[in-house]
Amino acid sequence: KGPFRPLLQIGPTRLTYIRDRLCAHFGRDPKAPPSLTGLSILDIGCGGGLVAEPLARLGAEVTGIDPALETIAAAKAHAKGGGLDIAYEATTAEALADAGKTFDAVLLLEVVEHVPDVPAFLKRIAPLVRPGGLMILSTLNRTLKAYALAIVGAEFVLRWVPAGTHQWDRFVMPGELKAALTGAGLTLADTTGMVYDPLADQWRLSRDTDVNYFATATKAG
Repeated sequence: KGPFRPLLQIGPTRLTYIRDRLCAHFGRDPKAPPSLTGLSILDIGCGGGLVAEPLARLGAEVTGIDPALETIAAAKAHAKGGGLDIAYEATTAEALADAGKTFDAVLLLEVVEHVPDVPAFLKRIAPLVRPGGLMILSTLNRTLKAYALAIVGAEFVLRWVPAGTHQWDRFVMPGELKAALTGAGLTLADTTGMVYDPLADQWRLSRDTDVNYFATATKAG
């Protein structure tokens, strides 16, 4: 019931998409837990671990990074309380790329809409994805519908997130994201929308990418 309720609400839908794309790509059975055993996953902008923890429970070797020291401290404490072994670090994706780190999958969830230059950022961090690996993103489309729902509705009417959380001019259209991924040496493999059902008070995957959407890109190898 706190300020992170919206993130908790979209959690099951986000995790379903991530798990199913990883299982499909790496030949795993999503119904046979722990289905992600042995896969190395980097969660960029991990926050308190809302995605990292369930992925770790599915067997993945998860690294979570965030530049905020207090956020990483909270994530470490929560993981320890749940008996989970997650490598949390207060650092940036660029620093890991410079160190030559690579992962089977790199997650960028609700990140690129806060980046000033998306093509440059993706090109900079694409080396983090090992050959044959995946990058999975979620972001917001730059449409009038997204402005009405994600900014006016979510920030000022429903107050799901603090006012000023998003800048509409930084929302990324699917075509723009595809071009940026291609420029970074990645191939877009899937785009799927996520929509809110107010009657059921829950989120679900959809073909509608007008507001929230996921994207999966692969690296040859």
